[in-house]
Amino acid sequence: MQKQGLVIKLGSTIITNRKGEIDEAIIQKLAKEVAGLTTTYNVVLVSSGAVASGKAFIRNYKGTLTEKKAAAAVGNPLLIQLYHHYFSQYGITIAQALCERHHFSRRSQFLQLKDTFLEFWENNIIPVVNENDTVSNVELKFSDNDELATLIAIGLHAETLLICTSAGGFLNAEKKVIPVVDKIDHEIASFVHAEKSSIGLGGMLSKLTFTRLATSLGIRVIISGLSGEGPVSAALEGTKGTIFKAHKSDLKARQKWLASGSITIGSIYVDEGAEKALCTRKSLLAVGVGKVKGKFLPGEVVQLVNLRETIIGVAKVRLSAEELKERVSKKGSIAAHADDIVLF
Repeated sequence: MQKQGLVIKLGSTIITNRKGEIDEAIIQKLAKEVAGLTTTYNVVLVSSGAVASGKAFIRNYKGTLTEKKAAAAVGNPLLIQLYHHYFSQYGITIAQALCERHHFSRRSQFLQLKDTFLEFWENNIIPVVNENDTVSNVELKFSDNDELATLIAIGLHAETLLICTSAGGFLNAEKKVIPVVDKIDHEIASFVHAEKSSIGLGGMLSKLTFTRLATSLGIRVIISGLSGEGPVSAALEGTKGTIFKAHKSDLKARQKWLASGSITIGSIYVDEGAEKALCTRKSLLAVGVGKVKGKFLPGEVVQLVNLRETIIGVAKVRLSAEELKERVSKKGSIAAHADDIVLF
């Protein structure tokens, strides 16, 4: 029987103690449980904690961008050593995978990344993934590891994305865990507060944003904690944390990549007629474009925005921004083919 893909995201707050240091007991407990799950799942760990592991080695650490990059460079090998130490006790090899945003935005690199992960699984190796903070471009970095974990889950066609958080689940207005969420609507969104921890980058708003993306593309998302015995198994079985149900998605692998992994560097504003045509799987014609923002070239990915200023999808364009502006009034010019358009 083919194994299911399981991506487990570990935030800084859940694997560190009150002093901001890595809690080895958490890594040890995680290794024991995940080792038992590898007969059923192909596992990827997306782990924060590099900066927390390395900041003690930076004199007079104040948390500047350069200091965080240096701390991550020191902390990443230390963090991997911990994972290797505890997982090796169960005969499991750990691999380190440091990713940057362009590894997902350029399809050729993304496919190489995917093949490497498949090779890990073929050899009973668990990759531990983090952003390559030392060299990541500030403007094109991941917003946080919630985004990185989501892109990996989508790219590897994982069935489940488990986001481990100190909150223990998604909480309602009474601060109680909601067991199951069928759809992320206005009521669910109203429970979110914009705060984030002093250690990590993200918060529940970030988790909900990327949960919405993952579930829309057919991935079950679970937000849960790591307290108690067998917390990962309990979350997978639905007895712990919050399960966000996956929605049916008929998108092809390439379209899912367009929807999730590409970097949008511009926007095309479409009129009402063009929006209706796009909803019936038609190509985007230049005459349906009302406004163009940003500088982009043929083959690059842009956002599609309607008259209500709502982002309705993304498209790989056939025309540059300048060409599109020139051809707006000309009939027959295709701005983006239907096969290169994904609507949200």
